[in-house]
Amino acid sequence: MNVALESPEMLLLIIPVIVAGFYLLRKTKTKLVEWRMLVALLLVLALAAPYTTVTQTISEEDPSLVFVQDQTASMGIFPEETGTGLYEALTANTPTTLVQLTGDKTSLGDAVTQYSGLGNQIVLVTDGNNNAGKDLTEALRFAKDADTPVYLVQPELETNDLSVEVLGDKTVVVNNKNEFEVVVRQASEQSVSYLLEIFVDGTAVPPERFSQDARSKTIPFNQAFNTLGAHNIRVRISDVSGGDLNEVNNEFYKSLYVIPKPKLTLVTGETGSPLASVLSSLYEVSVVNEYPGAEKIKDSKVLVLDNQFIESLSENDVKEIKSYVTNGKGLIVVGGIKSYDRPASSNYRNSSFEELLPIISKPSETIGKNYVVLLLDLSGSTFQGGPTEHIVDRVATYPLYPILIDSSKNILKSSALEGSEVGIVVVGDYVGNVSSELRPLNAASISTFEGELSSLKPTNKHATTNLSQGIFEATNLFEKEAPPGSPKYIIIVSDGVESESPNQGGSYYSSELFNYAKNVHEDDNINFVYIDIESTSDTKNSIESLKFFMDEVEGEYIGNVTSVSGVKGIKSLGAEVPEDTDETPLPDYFDLIPYSPDHFITKNVNLSAAIITGYNDVTPKAGAERLVTTSSGKPVLTTWRFGLGRVAAFTTDNGEGEGTRWASALYNGSNSRLISGTTNWAIGNPQAEEGAVVEAPDTWLGTPSDLTLIMYDEGVPQLKLDGASLDLALTGRNTYEASINPVNVGIHDISGYPLAVNYPREYLEVGLNKDIEPLILATGGKIYTEKEARALLLKDARQNSERESNDPVSLKVYVLLAALVLYLGEILVRRIREMRRLKQAQGETETGAEEAAA
Repeated sequence: MNVALESPEMLLLIIPVIVAGFYLLRKTKTKLVEWRMLVALLLVLALAAPYTTVTQTISEEDPSLVFVQDQTASMGIFPEETGTGLYEALTANTPTTLVQLTGDKTSLGDAVTQYSGLGNQIVLVTDGNNNAGKDLTEALRFAKDADTPVYLVQPELETNDLSVEVLGDKTVVVNNKNEFEVVVRQASEQSVSYLLEIFVDGTAVPPERFSQDARSKTIPFNQAFNTLGAHNIRVRISDVSGGDLNEVNNEFYKSLYVIPKPKLTLVTGETGSPLASVLSSLYEVSVVNEYPGAEKIKDSKVLVLDNQFIESLSENDVKEIKSYVTNGKGLIVVGGIKSYDRPASSNYRNSSFEELLPIISKPSETIGKNYVVLLLDLSGSTFQGGPTEHIVDRVATYPLYPILIDSSKNILKSSALEGSEVGIVVVGDYVGNVSSELRPLNAASISTFEGELSSLKPTNKHATTNLSQGIFEATNLFEKEAPPGSPKYIIIVSDGVESESPNQGGSYYSSELFNYAKNVHEDDNINFVYIDIESTSDTKNSIESLKFFMDEVEGEYIGNVTSVSGVKGIKSLGAEVPEDTDETPLPDYFDLIPYSPDHFITKNVNLSAAIITGYNDVTPKAGAERLVTTSSGKPVLTTWRFGLGRVAAFTTDNGEGEGTRWASALYNGSNSRLISGTTNWAIGNPQAEEGAVVEAPDTWLGTPSDLTLIMYDEGVPQLKLDGASLDLALTGRNTYEASINPVNVGIHDISGYPLAVNYPREYLEVGLNKDIEPLILATGGKIYTEKEARALLLKDARQNSERESNDPVSLKVYVLLAALVLYLGEILVRRIREMRRLKQAQGETETGAEEAAA
């Protein structure tokens, strides 16, 4: 029990009490003074107002619900008035506020944010597709932080619907092959077929029939434009078999603005290298043998330095390049035998030029990205042994599995897993959903993992801990998704018991498991970490068994974990990299892996067949972003922002490399997308900085598009939308903005610049949005069909209304009572002693009188 003081300053009164007490003790030295000092000390303590806190569980029989009913246009594929009967049932039994969403926009995020907190619980009857207002993902995270459970009632699909969309850049380069994607979505997962028609500037491409049975299908197509200015693409699906409620979302417009090829300057000693060939085919490239000076590169969007000696750049050159990048231009530095760490006698290390780069020209000590599987034990033994009481149907239990689940959540936030790709495998009988894939660990994926983990609950009290099966599933996951040779870890989160019945003393892991895990470790190079969640059940014998288990597989054992915070003891993952010596054999080639697969440069690049035979050994700086590495973790492509500009360090050669040909495979076929993507990223805005430059993204009917006009030349800014003048507002130096909202679907003209307006965004995403389910579960809510909600939602809401309240309880009266008892006790003892002395004195007097009379 923790005790605190409301007025601790009153304890200062102890000082005069002690001083007066010692003074009196020197005068009288009686027990009376000691007793009175003790009473006085207790009175001072009472003045300090001691108190403690008591945790109480508060439950609301009639929880306050906010019922959000989605009746927007996209809900037409579900039964009419979905959720009305549920609302009537709820409002008859508990206070329920009705919020209805209507029209052509769904602002679920706004509703969740508005009603989170204040003791509310939120019920969403919706398809889960949010297309206006606050982002729903952020809103659900806000609800979670506000301790507001959110329940999702998913309506039953009544009819199917299809939508079509075209993805790709709006600003494209003349005479370049541009890649576009047609995305066809359907509300169901039934088999459908349709005729796809594509029109480029009104000219039809031969139509083609497609079929699909997935929710989404992506159909790529390429198109080049050989004239500058405005162009457009129109896509239509027709002759749909399998059901299609709305035709409004079967046609999609995309506007394009074709510009001249951006200008680049390539400084290279090998004008015929694969790098030079790729760049020359895509951009207007000025090829020179040495840095030409600031005046010659001012019109170039990007400066590419290919395998340049540090001596070839004077301090004035470096100063000019820094200014060039700082003011918004791009820099790509390509490696080779004369750059970065080579030659050893004269490299970029500690040079002023290196200050520009996102790397340091010294060998990297990292081994790259780790691939991790959390193996979670939800077997029968986890039903007991926990430290906290849980009331289920008025029966007190002490389950351990909540600690295992919350510990797994905490592991995901550990710095040891930073930068890893993580998956989850569960053993035991359980309910809940965990996706069977590895995901890069970031804030969004951690939130998704937390939602999935919150959905888990064991169901069989006699289920065994089949770790062999869990290790087998984890190994298969690594085989499918982790690159060969990459660091792989299985982190086991368990109570260490493999008993068929949790009431038995404990049956611990078998030698067969040890041997299997040892083979996995040795044959597949998979490492193990065992986190032993301590149970209150008798598990003394398991500790030595688990330590032996980890010794057998050269793993790490973390024991005595009694709470969620205990898992913070996990060490950094990563095996030591042996130092290279002259005798260390080097591989003939190095596989490449995307370290950041969602980056602009790497998201559309397939590196599964990409290899290099050499590289410059460098170390990324703090704040830099590794995009591509070798399978052993050596950086190959690293980027960062410098001032207003962008810098990329491409630490392998140009494909020729003065005969070394480290990276010739990277400039062939689809692999060349890596260098073109890097160049496009470095360019940023490909439009020339001259005249008047207009930018306005395509939009949806009812959603304004924000237009920006930059005037590089002198003149009065004037723009017309379909012939009508636009009101422009000056928002910066030579920068004007306007918000435009056409009322018709199709292609519109803004003084020669095209703008596409498509059907309302409400019709884009069709069917149930499964992506929000983990986020719903993370708030403490649940997911139901409408029938399940009628039976279970109110019961679950009542259970979720239980909350713990820490109420202060004053201890002052107990201290005063102790002082009173002590004071009265002292008086009573003293009176008894006095009465005994009086009786003794009276007896002695009577005895003396009798002796005198005799």
